Amino acid sequence: MSIKDYILNNFKNDSKEEIGKAIEESAKSNDEVTLPGMGVFMEIIWENASDDLKKEMLNIIENNLKKS
Repeated sequence: MSIKDYILNNFKNDSKEEIGKAIEESAKSNDEVTLPGMGVFMEIIWENASDDLKKEMLNIIENNLKKS
């Protein structure tokens, strides 16, 4: 089983609240172990986002990269 399949399988029955909590905990922990999961979530969002949402996400990423 691939890492992506493992992550999708691991979260497929979770509620929005549970997924949100996992994302928040991952972001706060700064633990690189969680990066594959965050990448899978980002892929899901990107593949299903409108062009406007993609532009908004890219603006957020660009603006925050400039701050670091």
